[in-house]
Amino acid sequence: MVPACLLLSQPLFFRQFELMVVTLIGYRGSGKSSIAGPLAARLGCRWVDADPAIEQRAGKSISEIFATDGEPAFRQLEREVIAGLLQEEELVLAAGGGAILDAGTRTAMRAAGPVVWLTAPVAELAQRIEGDQTTGDRRPQLTQTGGLAEIEQVLRQREPLYRECAHLECGTSGREIEAIVTEILAGLGPWLSGNQNS
Repeated sequence: MVPACLLLSQPLFFRQFELMVVTLIGYRGSGKSSIAGPLAARLGCRWVDADPAIEQRAGKSISEIFATDGEPAFRQLEREVIAGLLQEEELVLAAGGGAILDAGTRTAMRAAGPVVWLTAPVAELAQRIEGDQTTGDRRPQLTQTGGLAEIEQVLRQREPLYRECAHLECGTSGREIEAIVTEILAGLGPWLSGNQNS
């Protein structure tokens, strides 16, 4: 478990917050949608959950997109929707768990502003996902196995990409949302202060 936000990489340049997008990444169930709203409220901006934005554009759920059009079509739509959102200003974006699979999207996220990787132990991710009926109805299984084995398998593939993309890593296990938000805000200091030169 990560007890606090860890700075994985420094911002290369400072952008006024009014021109930034703060992107939350992490596996399904890591807390992106739960944290995005309170974080945006503290920053005084709006937030968007990428998955519902994709569903709105497609006119169907993510599970239906996977079933009828296939994962490549979903990933293409995801790239387009996120690319558009990253052009906005003063925004907290909760990205889908697999958004980091695209190298161009990873680059665009980092260019738009700080990227925060939310983490939790596999068993806790499984418990959260199982307890969220909306997730089960709207989002497909990613492997034949499902459950803990699926999370472990997919995380092995994605963790290097999350780490490559993220500026900050923040553990969410067993912690109150407000405490997590406060630590993220502290971690965003180099971006918000305007004093970072490297």
